[in-house]
Amino acid sequence: MVIRMKLSTRTRYGVRLMVVLAQNYGKGPVFLKDIAKGENISEKYLSLIIIPLRGVNLVNSVRGAHGGYKLSKEPSQITLKEIVDVLEGDCSLVDCVKNPSTCERSSICATHDVWAMIGDKISETLRSVTLDRLVKMNQEKTGNTIMQGI
Repeated sequence: MVIRMKLSTRTRYGVRLMVVLAQNYGKGPVFLKDIAKGENISEKYLSLIIIPLRGVNLVNSVRGAHGGYKLSKEPSQITLKEIVDVLEGDCSLVDCVKNPSTCERSSICATHDVWAMIGDKISETLRSVTLDRLVKMNQEKTGNTIMQGI
């Protein structure tokens, strides 16, 4: 049996966007066009991704000639779980984990408990990874201190 849990492109690109903003934290706002160019992502697509991130106050927009986007709090205070929850929604492997009433067998089903345990481990991992940690991981992999192109 193969279980395929895939995050959407929207979530993967959203995390990349947030990592770039974390890399530039404290250096001023960053233009979406610069992020798009540096990450090889459509600026139009990024403009759609940034909306829900602003909506939950993970990102602030700055107007004007020196405007752009920046994190609303320190990278060490933003977890991967927060970002994934906003962009992906519920990550339960099966519907009955979040809403047992969708399955009449959920209270007696052994696999229900396994799916719940897997979901808990995924959530635990996502909660344990901050943007600050992702920036450090990126620096170790690339040797770059900031995103290229900015």
